[in-house]
Amino acid sequence: MPLLEDGGIEAFIRREVLPYTPDAWIKEGSTKVGYEVSFTRHFYKPQRCARSKNQRRHPRDREEAEGLLDGLLKGAAK
Repeated sequence: MPLLEDGGIEAFIRREVLPYTPDAWIKEGSTKVGYEVSFTRHFYKPQRCARSKNQRRHPRDREEAEGLLDGLLKGAAK
């Protein structure tokens, strides 16, 4: 809610909350003045993942695929 809301928090709750949730109330001891800034939302810029050498590699034939599978299974058994 805006810091300088005309009518304070009560007016904001009446206008923005009560039409959708008529049984809402304000817990007086838990209200405080301040802002929360989501740094991730405003400042994070995702970067593309680097491609691995093996990412584009595809087994060319059945023997190569079986060799890869055998290697994975033997490594998992250790």
